[in-house]
Amino acid sequence: MSDRGFVVTPWEVKGEVDYDKLMEEFGVQPIDDKLEEKLKRYTCGQLHPQIGRKVFFSHRDLDWILDRYEDGEKFFLYTGRGPSGHTHIGHIIPWIFTRDLQRYFDAEVYFQLTDDEKFLVKPDLSLEDTIGYAYDNALDVIACGFEKGKTWLFLDTEYMKTLYGIAVRIAKHITFSTVKAIFGFTSSTNIGMVFFPAIQAAPCFLPSILKGRNIPCLIPAAIDQDPYWRGVARAVAPRLGFYKPAQIHCKFLPGLGRGGKMSASQPETAIFTTDRLEVAEAKIMNAYTGGQPTVKEQRAKGGNPDICPIYQYYLFLFEEDDGRLKERYLDCRSGSLLCGDCKETLAKRVSSFLKEHQKRRIKAKNVLEDFILRD
Repeated sequence: MSDRGFVVTPWEVKGEVDYDKLMEEFGVQPIDDKLEEKLKRYTCGQLHPQIGRKVFFSHRDLDWILDRYEDGEKFFLYTGRGPSGHTHIGHIIPWIFTRDLQRYFDAEVYFQLTDDEKFLVKPDLSLEDTIGYAYDNALDVIACGFEKGKTWLFLDTEYMKTLYGIAVRIAKHITFSTVKAIFGFTSSTNIGMVFFPAIQAAPCFLPSILKGRNIPCLIPAAIDQDPYWRGVARAVAPRLGFYKPAQIHCKFLPGLGRGGKMSASQPETAIFTTDRLEVAEAKIMNAYTGGQPTVKEQRAKGGNPDICPIYQYYLFLFEEDDGRLKERYLDCRSGSLLCGDCKETLAKRVSSFLKEHQKRRIKAKNVLEDFILRD
């Protein structure tokens, strides 16, 4: 754990994250009222729930890319997934937001599956493992409802003929001392990881190269991935003749245990899209809460939804109505809402969500090839 009390890197998130400190450290801007009003012009006059509830909370150059759009210059969306296991609900939070941005702005989506990175960074995974997980995760991406013909998924190891030409142009302008300072690489870091930042930066410029014109890029992603863009892609973009990619960052959905984000390494604290419904429901019913030890104490003292992962599930995804969300918050505080009842309602909603997602996931197998970019 760092002296700031939490750790946030592209490969590890630990502790209770102070997002204000993180914004200051990373040098990003909060999404303020002025920018929210600007976004509402394109989101049917209503803030997207993930914006209004500060799930997506900070940015780089989001105002710039909206100005370009107002001037008639369309942008593309770039996000991705490091396929080290099955998809959990924390992973799909930014995907759902990206899907909605695609609809609002009629944008193409380029989705990178970094099977190479996870092979390089995870000692227990073979390349066959990460490739397998990449195709498995791709089904979840498609099941989120991205538009066919405007959404392109690619595995690094299978699309490398195209990516490599962009990556080496980037790599030529990035020194080892730079990536060492950004990512904490040491003399024992394998050379694949040292080069990988250039590969993850490459999709920022991919459509511009494929289409032969400079196209603005917006990256919706969790804030732990920010170092790739601020220290690599944005640094080299002017030298390569491209726009700097803009970013919009989301927070981490907490795990169902006490503290920390949802993690596949602690499966009992994560709801996977492939979980059986009864398994997902049991995880929720056994989850940590911000409530009191007994019903009597809960009635007398109330609970603390601010530290409760169950409440965060409602806030991130499972309560559409802001009024009902506020009511749930206040009822928890007052003690009129018991943790068992709150969990039971959430378990039913998550189960319903998974049931429908898993149906779409099965259908996605039939159209998978329509979404995959190949060299």
